[in-house]
Amino acid sequence: MSSEKASAAFSYTMQLKVRNKPGHLAKVVNILGEEGASVAEVNLISSDFNYRYRTITMHCKSEAHAQRVIERIKGIPENTFESVRDDVFALHQGGKLTVEPKVLIKNRDQLSQAYTPGVARVCTHIAEHPESVFDYTMRGSTIAVVTDGTAVLGLGNIGPKAGLPVMEGKAVLFKQFGGLNAFPICLDTQDTKKIIETVCYLAPNFGGINLEDIAAPRCFEIESALQEKLDIPIFHDDQHGTACVVLAGLMNALKVIGGKMSDLKVVISGVGAGGVAIAKMLNSVGVGNIVPVDSVGVIYRGRKEGMKSMKEEILSFVNRDNEKGGIKDAMKGANVFIGVSQPGVIDRNDVKNMKKDPIIFALANPTPEILPEEIDGIARIIATGRSDYQNQINNVLCFPGIFRGAMDCRATRITDGMKLAAAQAIASAIPENELHENYIIPDPFNLEVPKLVAEKVRAAAIKDGVARIK
Repeated sequence: MSSEKASAAFSYTMQLKVRNKPGHLAKVVNILGEEGASVAEVNLISSDFNYRYRTITMHCKSEAHAQRVIERIKGIPENTFESVRDDVFALHQGGKLTVEPKVLIKNRDQLSQAYTPGVARVCTHIAEHPESVFDYTMRGSTIAVVTDGTAVLGLGNIGPKAGLPVMEGKAVLFKQFGGLNAFPICLDTQDTKKIIETVCYLAPNFGGINLEDIAAPRCFEIESALQEKLDIPIFHDDQHGTACVVLAGLMNALKVIGGKMSDLKVVISGVGAGGVAIAKMLNSVGVGNIVPVDSVGVIYRGRKEGMKSMKEEILSFVNRDNEKGGIKDAMKGANVFIGVSQPGVIDRNDVKNMKKDPIIFALANPTPEILPEEIDGIARIIATGRSDYQNQINNVLCFPGIFRGAMDCRATRITDGMKLAAAQAIASAIPENELHENYIIPDPFNLEVPKLVAEKVRAAAIKDGVARIK
């Protein structure tokens, strides 16, 4: 895992004993500048007549880059390099989640109420009125974040244990941005049937299921089967969360440059879970021509190589002119490029071959399909999946709010109408008079966004007839 520019994903904090003479701290800073690392923070811990004791936090490009910088700093005469901390691993030390009670048991009366014998009354009530489980337990505000570890980030099939840090992180985001409890459920099986059965067995504990980092095409089958068997929202965020935020960004991009969805030619690089969901969502809002491209080339009617059921399914509405060839062929005359694939699939000339005012959503992480600096001055609007560039397409803008809205009205499922409402809400979070090329997507830390998404999703659920509370 590496990055083309310094990033907080490779953050290190060094503790240094710096000679208390002019120029000695500057030597450290100069090395950081020469090596292309960025200074995130400098703190003075203590000082005496001879030395100042400081911590310096730097952002690097990779682990190897950080090691090179550290070795150079260690070599500065008169300064003493005392220690270094990898901030990412420090943040994850001991995990990112804990369980805390909402109520504190302070005396015997409260013990009798929270547990036996008083709890028996609540159990009996739920047995007689099953729906009341949402009122009298945590089920009404609790999500299961389920993975089998087969498609973790851009790392691939690294297994459930290695996927746990991501699921923990997702649970943190559910709490911080949606006020919802969430538990990581990392399943040690890649058997589709067993995953479906296991989630069904666990379902009485949860008000919604967020599927995460499950490889295509099994993710489609798992989501469909669970939605059929369970009466709670099932949401595969890699598909629908991505599609919602991409659509929101495209809506706002068109407000900036002008144009209609029906006039667009959109090239999608990557036809996995995210790419298929994006294609379906763009089709639902009337995008004129969607051309999906995988590692083999353009998906077209009659193609045999590398075809799967999900690719066959979208052929009913994509590639209007049945184009053939590779990504470079598809890019000619396109208005929009959406990448959910891998670094380096397009270059500067490909963007030059697009129509006027090209829109580039290069979303591969951590390194996008093409770096924004490579197409500066050519692309009119550029978005990535990274936080260190403008216009970050980040699923956190969607999934906390969409689950919050669905659970507030006890929706039995998440409909296409609810997904569209989420996308429209995200887009509308930026007033039209504030929109510009570098601001088509709201800040992920704008806490009004999940509230707005929840409100619009709740209304859509009621309209679509899936809300149990109206």
